[in-house]
Amino acid sequence: MDRNIGDIKKKLEEQRAELLAEAGETISGGLKPEKENYADLGDQASAESDRNLLLRLRGREQRLLKKIDEAIKRIEDGTFGICESCGEKISVKRLQARPVTTLCIDCKTAQEEEEKLRK
Repeated sequence: MDRNIGDIKKKLEEQRAELLAEAGETISGGLKPEKENYADLGDQASAESDRNLLLRLRGREQRLLKKIDEAIKRIEDGTFGICESCGEKISVKRLQARPVTTLCIDCKTAQEEEEKLRK
């Protein structure tokens, strides 16, 4: 395995472990299923807003975790660093900056341009 790819895999595994540890903390202490009693409706609304924000953040982290797992699988099966759109190699600099990417910079730029036109 290429040294750069090995470094990227290690970074992905560390990021994965960190996300799982944070999720464990949330489950064990951050999200209490029981309702707390607040004397002030403002406090209750604020707590509910904080809880909803935390859930949205965890949802994003869950999607990132899935992308990390997919990137590790691509490393292991030898398809990591190949653009899924054009089949060309993705630059090492791009992979180091965004290791979960599946598109080269040209294909990603084209995809973003198409999305802008649809809006």
